[in-house]
Amino acid sequence: MGLLTFKGGIHPNDGKSLAKDQAIAEVLPKGDLVYPLSQHIGAPASPVVQKGDHVLKGQKIAEAGGFVSAPVYASVSGTVKGLEKHFNPTGSKVDCIVIENDGEYAEVEYPEVKPLNELTKEEVIKMIGDAGIVGMGGAGFPTRVKLSPKEPDKIEYIIANCAECEPYITADYRRMLENTEELVSGMRVILSLFENAKGIFGVEDNKKDCIEKLKEAVKDEPRMEVNVLQTKYPQGAERQLIYAVTKRAINSAMLPADAGCIVDNVETLVSIHRAVVEGKPLMERVVTVSGNAVAKPGNFKALLGTNQQELVEAAGGFKTEPKKVISGGPMMGFAMMTLDTPVTKTSSSILGFTEDEVEKAKPGPCINCGRCVEICPSRIIPSRLADYAERHDEETFTAQNGLECVECGSCSYVCPAKRPLKQSIGSMRKIALANRKKK
Repeated sequence: MGLLTFKGGIHPNDGKSLAKDQAIAEVLPKGDLVYPLSQHIGAPASPVVQKGDHVLKGQKIAEAGGFVSAPVYASVSGTVKGLEKHFNPTGSKVDCIVIENDGEYAEVEYPEVKPLNELTKEEVIKMIGDAGIVGMGGAGFPTRVKLSPKEPDKIEYIIANCAECEPYITADYRRMLENTEELVSGMRVILSLFENAKGIFGVEDNKKDCIEKLKEAVKDEPRMEVNVLQTKYPQGAERQLIYAVTKRAINSAMLPADAGCIVDNVETLVSIHRAVVEGKPLMERVVTVSGNAVAKPGNFKALLGTNQQELVEAAGGFKTEPKKVISGGPMMGFAMMTLDTPVTKTSSSILGFTEDEVEKAKPGPCINCGRCVEICPSRIIPSRLADYAERHDEETFTAQNGLECVECGSCSYVCPAKRPLKQSIGSMRKIALANRKKK
């Protein structure tokens, strides 16, 4: 039987060798902690603390601002300095709670937790929601909402996205190796909500040590299995992962639940374990710091709110001034204009590069080679969609399935004319989606 995969995709240099063998190292913050109120899809959280308040680690500092929202917790003890505007990793200035770290890390008393088999489904979902857990692979969708589909009995697959297909990022890889039991425990928690579901860990075949360790960990779990995926980008994209594992296709008008699936990232599953089994809210995550401009690439357990400059310093700083710094992966991440920005729930990596490949590229006219069509995982025609986008022809763009683009950037990567296909399509797609919501 061949490896599970999808149609299309590319094989960029993965760059993972820089950090993959570096065990997770803990970094304690030196300066103030900054907590954006919007670290998730949906309504921003609402502050429940004021300037001058003393807070403890694990204390709620902002509550969910609506059904699709998530609370925020202090990851240190200290004094609230106020509500201020700060840059987030994507370059927007947003409302943030700032806490002066007292360096003591005095922690709240967490409530006693009952064994999983004594908890009701409602209690489990409430614990996950109250812990502030969101999709930590980058999407940021509140996990409580994802785990509350309209027809839970029709959920057949809980898929752990263990692909980590973005180049350079190795945070999930280290989590799989070092926190295997917590990862499996997180899957066990979700399976307790869906009696008809099977838990699947989808791992690319370039992570053989993770595959072996996970198979050993689930050998006595009748409802769990490990599926080996072909190493290919974007294998970890939600639609592509679902198709690879189940051969079920979904489109932009559907949710994974419509295909009987729920997909969660490695870091999210570990956080679910911490919330339900240990009773602790989301306060930390693992971040990869890598790239050829970084002195000592590695993987760091960082408290949420930590200044990203401090993580770069923990990695030895930059050995040469980087031409480009990226938050997230090089294919779907965001170029950063400053490192004076906090680690958030969706901060997977900081990448520093000595060259800016995009800046050096000189776009030319399309030569109709068809490469973008051949590799597109959404089976659309990127070259044409980019033309419609550049002409602001939203009607034709939508009619030609422009909304089906997953913005993976594969088309831009292979284009010999160096056209910014993904950027053009992504901009028009956002406009079209916004206009769809208005109707």
